Amino acid sequence: MPEEIARTFGDDAKSIERAALEALALEGIRSGSLSRGQVRRLLGFQTRYDVDGFLKAHGLAVQDSLEEVQRDSDRVLALGRR
Repeated sequence: MPEEIARTFGDDAKSIERAALEALALEGIRSGSLSRGQVRRLLGFQTRYDVDGFLKAHGLAVQDSLEEVQRDSDRVLALGRR
């Protein structure tokens, strides 16, 4: 990558690497080839809400499927029973 282009992504290799990972994650979500869970692990986010905030900040609104909502509800209920 030409240096003048690389500098638009950051001043060091770590910044450039992060920009590339974020671009990969965004394209993965757009194309459907990555799940939010995979994006969470790729970018090192702690929660799915961090992922949702990242996606929203980049103009990607993600709607939960009925299955995702049910699974999350089941997890919350299970935590309440402990």
